[in-house]
Amino acid sequence: MFRDLILKNRSRRRFYQETAIEVETLKELVDLARLSASAANVQPLKYFLSCDPEKNGLIFRNIGLAGNPPEGEWPSAYIIVLGDRDIRPSFGCDHGIAVQSIMLGATEKGLGGCIIGAINRDRLRESLSIPSRYEILLVLALGKPKDKTVIDPVGEDGNVRGWWDDEGVRHVPKRSLDDIIIS
Repeated sequence: MFRDLILKNRSRRRFYQETAIEVETLKELVDLARLSASAANVQPLKYFLSCDPEKNGLIFRNIGLAGNPPEGEWPSAYIIVLGDRDIRPSFGCDHGIAVQSIMLGATEKGLGGCIIGAINRDRLRESLSIPSRYEILLVLALGKPKDKTVIDPVGEDGNVRGWWDDEGVRHVPKRSLDDIIIS
């Protein structure tokens, strides 16, 4: 069952933009992150939630979402993961743990998303009036997925780059288990 959830949790880049996500749903997802592990249990992460179309547009224009979806296929919600420097100056891997929990929760709810690190942080901070004490770590784009993805084995050429076929299905090559275990 958990394996099925992992297999369904793919990076999504196209969404049914008109399908709204309620702020309560975003809070439920952040609650999963809140309950997840944190180094030394310091809990230095904070979250900026947006399901407002105007704010979503500001966020979209300050991130690099691969595939550059056209308007109408943009995410309908975002969670911006912030590190609170007043709690700790660095954040280790806490945000990685948190976003995986959020993404698995979103997948379980029939949503999809993409974890984005390509962010114009200065412009995003200014656009949303995010105080400087918060380091912008990641942006999660969320919505009802429009795209379909499948996992393929990595070919003999070793290319791990994803690609879309003629029917709009995104293929995601994954290395074999034997290729990643060193013993």
